[in-house]
Amino acid sequence: MAPKRALIVDDSNSARVILSRMLEKYDLEVDMAESAELAIEYLKHNRPDAIFMDHLMPGMDGLQAVQAIKSNPQTAMIPIMMYTSQAGELYVGQARALGAMGVLPKQVRPVDVSKVLYELHLLPDRRDEAEPALRPVTLEATVSRAATAAAAPRPTVAAAGPPAETPPAGGVHWGRRLEQMTKEQTVDLRRFIVASLDSFAGRIVSELRDAAPPESPAPPAPPVIDPRPAPQPPWTWLAVLAALAAAGVAAVFFSLWMLARNELAEVRAEAAGLSSANAQMKRDRQDLAETVKDLTNDLAATPGSAPPAASAAAPLAATRFETVPYGEIPFDRSRFDALRDLVAKLQAQGFHGVIKVTSMAGMFCLSGNAAEGYSTASAALPVGKCDVIGNPFEDSLSAQQRQSVAFANLVASVRQRTAGAISVVMENPGNSRATYPYPVRSETLTAGEWNRAASANNRVEFALEPAGQ
Repeated sequence: MAPKRALIVDDSNSARVILSRMLEKYDLEVDMAESAELAIEYLKHNRPDAIFMDHLMPGMDGLQAVQAIKSNPQTAMIPIMMYTSQAGELYVGQARALGAMGVLPKQVRPVDVSKVLYELHLLPDRRDEAEPALRPVTLEATVSRAATAAAAPRPTVAAAGPPAETPPAGGVHWGRRLEQMTKEQTVDLRRFIVASLDSFAGRIVSELRDAAPPESPAPPAPPVIDPRPAPQPPWTWLAVLAALAAAGVAAVFFSLWMLARNELAEVRAEAAGLSSANAQMKRDRQDLAETVKDLTNDLAATPGSAPPAASAAAPLAATRFETVPYGEIPFDRSRFDALRDLVAKLQAQGFHGVIKVTSMAGMFCLSGNAAEGYSTASAALPVGKCDVIGNPFEDSLSAQQRQSVAFANLVASVRQRTAGAISVVMENPGNSRATYPYPVRSETLTAGEWNRAASANNRVEFALEPAGQ
């Protein structure tokens, strides 16, 4: 009979190893997959007798995998048992509704594994392995047993003993016959156990004697005749078995401890890396905010930063701008609020003309690649070591992708809301017009200094052109 095969699907290496060792004790062949996607790929070429499925895994989770397996006619008949720490009647009902047979907890006991294997029909029924205690009695068997009993010598019965029981109608006393059969089976079983233990103890003692180094021959001593039999050391084989069992348990616990220790070290290292990356992002964000603030103050203090007024309404003709952080679309967020507030103020003052909205791109010092994406380089990195100096995010945007839906709706509604008095025109010269000059490249120039200028140039400007000019 071919051995049964089980598939364990779990992203935890230790959970897969623990369950596989328990299943292998029942002579099951075990295959393992660390994700639901790999399990589905495995099922394209293999048909296990049962699947043990974890719930929480990266990508497709356990319940989604159960639904996918049961929806495929080629794999729908494979029994699935959820192997997870999830509990509760609600979860068990949800898993069974999708096709799973039940839930095996992660804190699993050997008795739980045995029970589940019987439910999955991976082990033969206990009643199939034993011969039935009661057999049908035929007429020929009854006659044969009666003849044998008659030929055998009958034991003497004491005169003072209790009277013999009268056999029931038909001449067969089933209770006494069953008691006799039970006693016979008990005696046979006891003999078998004693013989097995003696044979096993003898084999262990023989192996220990063979492994012991040969002793130097001693001079023969005169034989001493002792009428008493030589005493045998009691329970020697039990001590050897106990030592072997203790060594096996210690080895299993040591292996589990090593696995848990390695996983804990990996989790700690990953947490330390994430913490360091988070701290670096916070520092970069703070540096960028300070840079934008300084550049804003510098531009406000620079003479000629705003074009001269063209009419009596001088404040309305001034140019204002909003900086755009790298990785954000130009016409969204704070630029949306700025345009909305500007339109409201101009409408209240009776302005007639055009709002010219211009998006300009800064040339950033970036780290990364085209496949995984780019991000602003560390402030202390030399400019010469930047992977890219440019703005690949801005270059990848189409005209429709440069503005959010809310911004596009606002632009489209300005002319209608102001009865045609105000209209909005949008331009995108790219990086051809740098408002703030970039520093001269040198070996000592850092990415932080370069990206200050890039942040100032990565902006959206709002300029007013009154009607009649």
